[in-house]
Amino acid sequence: MQDKDFTVLMRILDGEQQIIQRTDQKAFTMLSLLGVFMVFFIVHFTKMQMDTIIFLLIVIYFPAAMGALYFLVRVIVPRVKNIDTPNKDIINPTFFGGISQFASPEDYGKYLRKITLDDDKLYEMFAGQVFAIGRINSRKNDNIRKAMFYLVVALTSELLIIMTLAYRRAYSYLSENTFYYAIGVFIFSILIITATRTKLFHR
Repeated sequence: MQDKDFTVLMRILDGEQQIIQRTDQKAFTMLSLLGVFMVFFIVHFTKMQMDTIIFLLIVIYFPAAMGALYFLVRVIVPRVKNIDTPNKDIINPTFFGGISQFASPEDYGKYLRKITLDDDKLYEMFAGQVFAIGRINSRKNDNIRKAMFYLVVALTSELLIIMTLAYRRAYSYLSENTFYYAIGVFIFSILIITATRTKLFHR
């Protein structure tokens, strides 16, 4: 096996492993953020004065929070379907699933040495590992995108609940124009967010 091919394969493998680590870090950060907001919501849930608007926002919040939690768990523990290989007698000694099939460390060492003596088998072994990690990364990224969507929906609905309750509590102390100021700030925020996503702010 040529050293150049092996070097390229190792770089790809290292890059895929780094992607897994970064994706897991994102998932744990999002879980922590979701947990903080859920605790805050549950603590103040009994103090809310229920009406149609609050009820509708709560109906949106709970399914969105559960969806975010579900997909974040799927990021941490992804489910990847097995692909049938032409030669099922070959054991991949680079994963715990393959390592656990050996009865003793000696058997594992002998099999690993046998693989390393054959350049073609060694290359196929690492290529199979890269392929497996790539499929795991693909599933993780798909789940993290879904979790991000549900998390944004959950946090947005929770913030709207807080804003609604705060406005109603302070309504008697506010002037008549405060409501229009709030709408203006909301529209201005949407315009700013939309502008930052356009090519005006991108070189």
